This record gives sequence, C-alpha cells and structure tokens, in this order.
Amino acid sequence: MGDARDEWTNLGCGAMFTVEERDAARDHVLEIAASDRRVVAGAVVGSLAHGGGDRWSDLDLTFAVAGDVAVAEVLQDWTRQVLADLDAVELFDLPSGDTIYRVFLLPGCLQLDLSFTPEPGFGAAGPRFRLLFGRAHARPFAEPPSAQDLFGWAVAYARDARACVERRRWWQAEYCVSAIRDNALALACRRRGLPARFGRGYDDLPAEVLEPFQPAIVRSLSREGLLEALGAAVEGLLRESAEVAELAEKAGPRLRELLAAEPNGH
Repeated sequence: MGDARDEWTNLGCGAMFTVEERDAARDHVLEIAASDRRVVAGAVVGSLAHGGGDRWSDLDLTFAVAGDVAVAEVLQDWTRQVLADLDAVELFDLPSGDTIYRVFLLPGCLQLDLSFTPEPGFGAAGPRFRLLFGRAHARPFAEPPSAQDLFGWAVAYARDARACVERRRWWQAEYCVSAIRDNALALACRRRGLPARFGRGYDDLPAEVLEPFQPAIVRSLSREGLLEALGAAVEGLLRESAEVAELAEKAGPRLRELLAAEPNGH
C-alpha cells in the first residue's frame, strides 16, 4: 500500500485540496480495501459516482462487510489506518439502518465519507452509486422526507419563531425562520422530483419558486426584520404545500393569526 500513501504525502496537501490529491486519497483507501479480506464489495457514491462532481466535490466511498464480521470492528481498524496514513481528523458518525457512515477531514479540507454495511444489505440507496468490486444487492432507494413531516415541523418552527421574537431571543428566532424556509423549499423539491435533503435540490428549483423566498432570508436581527422574514417564510410554506393541501388549509389561517397577533397577545 505504500505507493498511494507516498503519492498522497508527496503531493504536499496545499491550502486547498486538488483533484490529484483527492484521487490519491481514493486510491489509498481502495488499497486498504483490497488488503482487507473482511471487505467484500465497494462502491463510489455521491457526485463522483458517474463522472459528475467538480473540483470541490468530497470523496464518498461505501463498502460491504462479510456477514460474519462486525461492522464496528472494521470501522475501528480502518479509522486507525486512515488517521495515520492520511493525516485525517475524525468528525462524526451517521448511522442509517445497518449502515454506519464515518466522516473525516483530510489536509486541504478534503472531506472523506466512509460507510460500511453488512454484505446482505449492501447496494445502491440512490442513483449516485457505482460499483467498484464485489456484488451489490437490489434495494429500494431512500425515500425523501414526508410532506406532512416537512409541513408539520415548519408550522412548529413558525410558532417558536414568533415566541422568540417576543422574548427578544433574536438568534433563536433567526434559526426558526431559516428552518421554516428550508422545510418549505424541501416541500418544493419533493413536488418537482428534486433531492429534498440537505438543500441539494434548492438551486435547481425554478426562479419563480425561489424568488418569492428571498424576503424569507433574515437580513436584520431586529424585531421588524425578523417578522418580515417570518411572514415571507410562512407564505412560502403555504404556497408549496399542495401535497398536504387539507392540512395547509386548516393551519394556514392560524399561522396568519400568529403573524398578526399583537405583542401583548390581545
């Protein structure tokens, strides 16, 4: 495994990672996989799976672990090696069913996402999956968040946002307003078949959808600025709630009453 590791070291890892450094890190991780008999399949996922991505794309690799081996055991061993070989920083884990994702930060701010799944459940969870070795099993793609959950959370955040404004908790109010806007935009993505998680589909929404949401961006941590953004976020939420029209019809008047309420509640 020395060649890929030496190439990573020799590249020097400047202020921001290069495509060559990302490729060297990928090659080194794949050499780790090739030398580990417990790992029986591997794939590239994310934006680099099918020739997409760009100079800023992170590195996302997923592996299948033999059925008689604990995923946690492999993850622990690989973590030690990645930390040592690639001068990585371990950031966080994200469990999803039987899969565990571990996120690392490499020199040059290259993000490396490694995930491990027991072999019987290994396969594509979405269209951005390219098998590198071994075998992948057919499995249903991950469902987007439900329209009712998105709408319900947005309504709860709207109530909290108004309460925070009246309590002069400006930063918490800003957080809540942004959450309303994000849930509303996720609803807009759902309706149009775009990715609805992590903001990935927002920039692909039509301009006529995005433009009315611009006033929902908090521009001032003042009472007036927060209430203006809150009102725009709520109206945007109601516009994009066609999937839960009955729920929106009932909740909409109550939300508008909330926006119009006097500060003292009378």
